[in-house]
Amino acid sequence: MNKFKNISEVSKILHLTNPINKKPLNHVLRYWEKEFKEIKPKMINKRRYYSTKQIKIIKMIKFLLKNKGMTIKGVKNLLASSINKLDGNNFYSLKAEHYSNNLKTKSKIILEKINKIKFNGKKNSS
Repeated sequence: MNKFKNISEVSKILHLTNPINKKPLNHVLRYWEKEFKEIKPKMINKRRYYSTKQIKIIKMIKFLLKNKGMTIKGVKNLLASSINKLDGNNFYSLKAEHYSNNLKTKSKIILEKINKIKFNGKKNSS
């Protein structure tokens, strides 16, 4: 089953939110949608809905733009050249680095939760 997410949900997933009021920065996704032909949300009642596959593409675009400092033109060229499809097995590839950073982020979150549970856990009253 392919569940669709609306534009605000995708903005929150990608941490594209205003740091002060935590509102989603949907304009960023709308801009990327104009720039990258790979991003094509499904339009239902004039609202954008993104598939899981679309979200993965957007995550890769965000990683290349924000983390790797690439330009929009550079990311377009990279996506068009299919390099990111072929380099999944290469340990030093951009895709591998993206997955590595994603895994590190999730690991940090899990570790923080474990430490919070340890700190706030039930104390031995004996």
